[in-house]
Amino acid sequence: MTARTKFVPLLALALVALTACEKPRAWGEWNAIIVAADPELWPDYEPIVEGALETTVVTVRPERTFRVTYQDPTDTTTVHWDRLQRFYSVLVIGDMDDPWVREALDESGRDTFAPPEILQVEDVWARGQRVTVLLTSPEGGADEVASLADDLHDLLDRQYRDWVIARMYQTGRDTALADSLALQAGFRILLPDVYEHRVADSVHIFRNDNPDPSELIREIAVTWRTPIPPGYQADSILAWRQEVADRYYDYPQVLDLSNVTGGPMKLDDMQFYEIRAAWSNPPEDSFPAAGPFIVRAVLCPRVNKMFLVDAWLYAPGKDKYQYMIQLETILDSFRCAA
Repeated sequence: MTARTKFVPLLALALVALTACEKPRAWGEWNAIIVAADPELWPDYEPIVEGALETTVVTVRPERTFRVTYQDPTDTTTVHWDRLQRFYSVLVIGDMDDPWVREALDESGRDTFAPPEILQVEDVWARGQRVTVLLTSPEGGADEVASLADDLHDLLDRQYRDWVIARMYQTGRDTALADSLALQAGFRILLPDVYEHRVADSVHIFRNDNPDPSELIREIAVTWRTPIPPGYQADSILAWRQEVADRYYDYPQVLDLSNVTGGPMKLDDMQFYEIRAAWSNPPEDSFPAAGPFIVRAVLCPRVNKMFLVDAWLYAPGKDKYQYMIQLETILDSFRCAA
C-alpha cells in the first residue's frame, strides 16, 4: 500500500471527526421533549403524544413527568426550530419524505426502514443529543401514532430513569456503609457516597442536602420495632412516621393527605406497606416549606422486626420527578439482614 492510498481513508476519518466537532453541544433538560411534526397533522397528534408523555407524578401536587413542547419544523420565518432542534431530547414524527425526519434517518446508519416504527439516533443536530423518530407510513396518520404511543412512553421513561439513576450514583455506591448497617443494624440500604449518616437512638438518618439545603434536600430515615406489631395499616404507619419526624427531623413536619396513595406491596420476597403523600411545615411556621414523601413499613419475619423506611424531598421550584426516582431507587435497595 502506498503512502497516497493510506492518506485517503485517514483524510475521510478526519473530515467525519471535523463535521461532528462542528455541531453545537445539546442543551435543555432530559425531561423536556421538543416535538416536531407536520403542522397540519399536529392537532390530531397532540392529544395522543401529550397523553402518552405528560403523565403525572404526585408530589405536593400532580406534576408532569415530561414537558412536551411542539415546534413547527416547516416554519422558516423564525429561528425557533433551528434552536430547539439542539435540545437533548427531540421527538420527530412523520414519514420518510418529511425533511425533519429524513435528516435524522440519514444519520441512523440504516438503509431500510419498516414504518410504523420507533428508532433513535444520536447527535443529529447537536452533540450529546438523542433524537427519537416516530416513523409513520405516508398514509398512516394518527392511527399509527396512537399504536406506538405506549411503546414511546415506556422507552423514554425507561431511558430517563436509567439516566437519573446513573447520575445519582456517579459519585459511587456506599457499599461499605451497606455492609456495616447489615452487621450492626440488621438492614441493608445502598446509598450514593454523598449521603451523610447519623444515628439517634435506633433511628438512622441519611441526608443529602447538596448543593444548598435551601434549594434541595433528600433524606431517608430507618428505624424498627420488635416484635412485629399486629394489624399495622395506614393510620398506624403514618402515626409512627409522625413520631419519628417530631423527635428526629431538623424541622417540624405535618402531614398533607390531600393526595395520599398507598397499599400493600411486594418486591422480590419482601413485603411492605407503602404510603405516598406530602409533608409541610406547620401553618404557624414563619418559613413555609413542603414536599413529597414515601414511607414504607417493611416486614422482616426472620428477625421479628418491622422497619419504618421514610424518604422525603424538599425541592422548591424544581421538577421533582427525577428526585422521586432517586428516592424510589434507594428505597427499593432496602433489604432485611439476618
